[in-house]
Amino acid sequence: MRKLIWLDSVVNDIVRLREFIEQHNPLAAKKAALAIKDAANKFIELPSIGKPVMDLPDYRDLNIRFGAAGYVMRYRIYQNDVYVVHIRHYRELGFSE
Repeated sequence: MRKLIWLDSVVNDIVRLREFIEQHNPLAAKKAALAIKDAANKFIELPSIGKPVMDLPDYRDLNIRFGAAGYVMRYRIYQNDVYVVHIRHYRELGFSE
């Protein structure tokens, strides 16, 4: 059975994103975390759901709609398991789609 593996980098991203939202809207922070978790759970059945990342052939990006914008979750499939690597808000710098 395929496993979903969250790298420390993505756990740190989620904590950072949640803390940012929580300052303004605690309920939205909980909903955002749930939307991210629900999207990642799709990888178990549909690991190729994201679009391939240019210049990184083993990686894929999944767009997660949330509110007026959303998130981009970067992951890779390795030996039948899905490794979630990073997540960024659409408006953050330093994350290319």
